[in-house]
Amino acid sequence: MAEAKPGGMGPYDLKGRVAVITGGSNGIGAATARRMAAEGATVAVGYNSGAERAAALLRELPGSGHIALHTPMEDSAALRRAAAEVEAKLGRCDVLVNSAATTRAVPHADLEALDDALIDRVLVANVRGPFATIRAFAPLLKRSGDAVIVNISSLAAVTGTGSSIIYGASKAALDTIGLSLARVLGPEGVRVVGISPSAVATDFVPGRSREAVEKQAASSPLRTVTEADDVALAIMAAVTQLRLTTGTTILVDGGKHL
Repeated sequence: MAEAKPGGMGPYDLKGRVAVITGGSNGIGAATARRMAAEGATVAVGYNSGAERAAALLRELPGSGHIALHTPMEDSAALRRAAAEVEAKLGRCDVLVNSAATTRAVPHADLEALDDALIDRVLVANVRGPFATIRAFAPLLKRSGDAVIVNISSLAAVTGTGSSIIYGASKAALDTIGLSLARVLGPEGVRVVGISPSAVATDFVPGRSREAVEKQAASSPLRTVTEADDVALAIMAAVTQLRLTTGTTILVDGGKHL
């Protein structure tokens, strides 16, 4: 049996480390890029259709060496190319944040509106895509020897609520993937943590208004709107502070689950 490593590691220092953030050009991903760059990480801002947003974000990030990275969740070959690009340009990957996802609001009782095309699109983007991203970056993460994967989940995975039935199901699948991979990758020096917010005040859900998010927040014990930066701070805590946390998903929901 392998010997246990000593604890007392202290905070995870982001200086000199490389963080890849899928869905990094907007919302939670962009807020996380700002936080990580401010703490000294070199950031690869992943995008799909938001190339201009990614370029604009790069211009405002502190530090240097940051890159925009095409990371389309539906294209596993492109994700492998993205990993190769990070290796070629940045030389390493220490943190991977899976923030890219998609959804569409569909009333849960309207079974016909949840058509096969939407089901397939959500499952590819929210389940297969993050797994393919982890698979592509795994060699770099293992090489780090002290790496972290953060999967952005949702309270919908726990409650079966959210924008649609398939959205909640996709995030529940992502949580299970994280549980399994934490067991597999832990001996390789890679932690896997899920961060699970409730409704966040971004434009992620098409057609959802700020007022709708505020109404949901008002019904939670803390009665506080979840902003993208609140989730980014939770991600930062998971990466930099929770050094012995892996294989679990942390709720960031103002107590909405209660």
